[in-house]
Amino acid sequence: MPAIYHIPVLLNESIDGLNLQPDSICIDVTFGGGGHSREIISRIGKNGHLYSFDQDQDAIRNIGEDERFTFVHSNFRYLKNFMRYHNVEVVDAILADLGVSSHHFDDESRGFSFRFTEGELDMRMNQKSGKTAANILNTYSVEELADIFYLYGELKRARQIASAIVKKRQTEEYKTIKDLLDTLEAFTNRGKEKKILAQAFQALRIEVNEEMAALKEMLLQSLEALKTGGRISVITYHSLEDRLVKNFFKTGNFEGKVDKDFYGNINTPFRLVNNKVIVPSKEEEEQNSRSRSAKLRIAEKI
Repeated sequence: MPAIYHIPVLLNESIDGLNLQPDSICIDVTFGGGGHSREIISRIGKNGHLYSFDQDQDAIRNIGEDERFTFVHSNFRYLKNFMRYHNVEVVDAILADLGVSSHHFDDESRGFSFRFTEGELDMRMNQKSGKTAANILNTYSVEELADIFYLYGELKRARQIASAIVKKRQTEEYKTIKDLLDTLEAFTNRGKEKKILAQAFQALRIEVNEEMAALKEMLLQSLEALKTGGRISVITYHSLEDRLVKNFFKTGNFEGKVDKDFYGNINTPFRLVNNKVIVPSKEEEEQNSRSRSAKLRIAEKI
């Protein structure tokens, strides 16, 4: 295993919140470097079991041998199907760390980071899937691109960026990261270059991997998979994800629509374990700069 594939964020806080027991049956829907999974296994005793999902081929190299561990090479949006395949009806705990692994940002060939200008515009978590960032830039309409950059990247000049992309591709196809950076240069403000580039790359990554749809599907299936009293910890890294998780935990839906009973109590399938969102300590932020935007929410199924 590489020395640093990914440093697990909010490790103790997220696992402590799961209230694990010696015989807990658990799911880690984002195996990655295996940091959270290893901590879960260390706490579930001889009779517990952990099922860890990851669609990325590179994650397989981080698997260790343990009879209490089962690796599921798939997107977590298929959680229910694979639990049925493994004859698991309900589980005690589910963990999701929605961040992109450091490994992905540091691998020039994967196209996740704007630091590597000669890298291809790929951004696929599952390298066997068809759609890449280049495909999107070369085929989506102005309207579709504008929606992506505005909704997923929260870029104020989304429409102008989309128009510039469509204009450029009429004479030159998008292939490398530099191709995109050349277009985005006109829309970056001095001193805020990295922020705007990060937002644009985030937007494309979300679209390539259908991250928001997959998250919604996973959360709905997690509700079914959890036993009464079971807990779920979710670590998010941008406001779109956090809003979905917050609304779902609080109201049982993604819009945050509150439904109250006769007595004025909110009808929700969860009890919030932490009413206030948990964020990394100053020490963790100093040790791992990529943890700075992390937010942890924990809920218990009622």
